[in-house]
Amino acid sequence: MHQDLVRFQRRPAAGGGCVGIATLNAPKALNALSLEMIEQLDERLEEWAQDPDVHAVWLQGEGDKAFCAGGDVVALVRELQREKTQRVQPGTYATQYFAAEYRLDYRLHTYPKPLLVWADGIVMGGGLGLTAGGRHRLVTETTRIAMPEVTIGLYPDIGASWFLNKMPPGVGLYLGLTGASINARDALDLGMADRFVPRERGDELLDALCDCHFAAGHVVDAEALVCEVLARFESPEQAPAAQVWPHLDHLRWLVGKGRVEDAVAAITADHSDDAWLAANRKRLTQGCPLTAHLAWHMLKRHRHSSLGDTFRDELVVSVQCNVLGDFAEGVRALLIDKDKSPQWRHRDVSSVPAADLAAMFGAPWGKAPGPLDDL
Repeated sequence: MHQDLVRFQRRPAAGGGCVGIATLNAPKALNALSLEMIEQLDERLEEWAQDPDVHAVWLQGEGDKAFCAGGDVVALVRELQREKTQRVQPGTYATQYFAAEYRLDYRLHTYPKPLLVWADGIVMGGGLGLTAGGRHRLVTETTRIAMPEVTIGLYPDIGASWFLNKMPPGVGLYLGLTGASINARDALDLGMADRFVPRERGDELLDALCDCHFAAGHVVDAEALVCEVLARFESPEQAPAAQVWPHLDHLRWLVGKGRVEDAVAAITADHSDDAWLAANRKRLTQGCPLTAHLAWHMLKRHRHSSLGDTFRDELVVSVQCNVLGDFAEGVRALLIDKDKSPQWRHRDVSSVPAADLAAMFGAPWGKAPGPLDDL
């Protein structure tokens, strides 16, 4: 029997309305997003947005390990290899995949109804893209958020070029350069989460939402009712200790440089014995040099951009990471052959030529309309 990659349920609520529940259903893959999952979720969310009986939407992941560990990057690399052997234009599948993913993320950011994301467990890459767009981003004691693209030769995408700029100065850049993992307290401090709810109360919270008097065909008061329920369940005092905030001044100093080479040098030369800082330092030292440049330049380019402009630019760079960059090699080393010895195209950050960086910003479709021009 075919297993639904995303399960959808319309759960009846008091008053005749309902709550739409979407469950990412690939727990063995830590709910990594395939193109099929993205398309299914986007289609249903559009349907629910227009349905007057659906008052709120709850998005979660199956299993107790991850909400979503990111995009299906192995599929992206395998499709790129197939394109090359079958003489298909390289990047064709990547364009389709990233355009669909970013369109879904944009829908979440602009969703017209209360959208609750149960960001329990691992939330990485594409999973953070889903979370960031939620109106109510709910984190638990097990939440671990990261954008670890430096390890695979991509860069912080899924709108991160926009939302990392919303953090306190320097913090988003540090997270983007190092792929640092943050917890629920950090997410609350940095504006990446809205409420802390203990994991054990998740089912009870969903039950309470469905006890709300959501009248069929009438959604005006849905947001107020949702907020009243959430206020009863949040317990920020139970969140784990902060990792980022105690180092705020230090992080600002590390990345407060005029060039990416200088920021990377400062981070890698830092002698702090703090375990979190040390892990981040090691990840950057071993990571992709081109990624550091892309993280730096994308944040600079989109400091004042709209969300739509950011996604359009990210689509260009993400496709070029597949076609011209280190993405295929990074995924091979970490997830396919698992030798953890990627052969990056450049020796270090200082060795990346300006021409190689500039090529990453050239739209593969030239002057023709882009796939996300309508956002």
